[in-house]
Amino acid sequence: MFYDHIPLQLVLFFVLYGITGVVPLIAAVYLLLRRGNAFAPDTTPPLRLRRWAASFFTVAALGHVWWFLFYISSGDIHSTDDIFRSVVYMAAVLLDCVTLLTTIAGTLLAMLQDRHRPVWPVFAAMMPFVIMGGVLIVSPDKQLIQIAVAYVLLLYLLFTVYVAFAVRQYGRWLRDNYADLERKEVWLTHVLSLVFMLLFIFYALVDTNIILIFILHVIELALFGLLLWRVETLPQLDIPPQVQPQPAAPPTIDLEQTDRLLKERCVDTQLYLQHDLTLQQLAQAIGTNRTYLSQYFIRQGITYNIYINNLRINYFIIRYHEVANTQEYFSVQQLAKESGYHSYSTFSLAFKQRTGQSVSVWMRESAE
Repeated sequence: MFYDHIPLQLVLFFVLYGITGVVPLIAAVYLLLRRGNAFAPDTTPPLRLRRWAASFFTVAALGHVWWFLFYISSGDIHSTDDIFRSVVYMAAVLLDCVTLLTTIAGTLLAMLQDRHRPVWPVFAAMMPFVIMGGVLIVSPDKQLIQIAVAYVLLLYLLFTVYVAFAVRQYGRWLRDNYADLERKEVWLTHVLSLVFMLLFIFYALVDTNIILIFILHVIELALFGLLLWRVETLPQLDIPPQVQPQPAAPPTIDLEQTDRLLKERCVDTQLYLQHDLTLQQLAQAIGTNRTYLSQYFIRQGITYNIYINNLRINYFIIRYHEVANTQEYFSVQQLAKESGYHSYSTFSLAFKQRTGQSVSVWMRESAE
């Protein structure tokens, strides 16, 4: 029979290829139609991020479809022997690059919630590539193909650099406005997502052998899962108001009065133990605004995050000695949660930053 002559390697490839096409389609349908969160029920992710991620997953799934159709119709995905196949091939590459780069850029930028970053500059930057692609469809030229590939890689490099700076800026904004950073940091996901985009460019534009294609598809599946998890576990944050023009002279910060208000309404009331306490909430509690309180912390040489973590670690140390002296049963995880931390890993990092020691070393020395 005809099927007996199909190599097993090719069969396995199409099975894996089909899976990597169906998985992003399922992810897109899930993000668009499911209102609840199957990954983190208590988390409400940004709607804009969900839509961009769904767009990316849809494009990834459709890309698998049109490349599959091209393959079975031409018999060779890189065969450009006749004019028709050459035109279809160039059109598929053009569509792949533009849609994938635009949607992954929108997804990555939507993760940064310190301000609204538009995606249209990315799309505009793709226009020269679109023009070159149109010329190549009409009149294929190897030199112009090399120029087009180099242009796409340059765009990728520039966008990577931009995202690196944007993530750094976003990290500062988080530490200035939030005491709890669990599931808010995005730098690791950006690194992996940018690798994901590079893999797609590499897969679409570079001639590879079957073994490497297998590896790329396995990595694709892993990154699909990671991206979906990141989208659903990233909480919606309050976007700060638009920055207004600053007055010629900076506002006068009454350090003594602010110290007193913080002691009365944050320290004495133990407001700092509240989970997910934000700079905005603390400012309201002491009767001021976010900008004023932020300037106060800058004058003190610290961030809001450091201020709250110092109070929480001090509380933990006091509570630890109390329960240790009474010989009550306790767990460090329980005390960390009582001290205002959602996760032990976040507490452990904050503790080491505050004391210069790990929790276990500090406890061992305290017991001596």
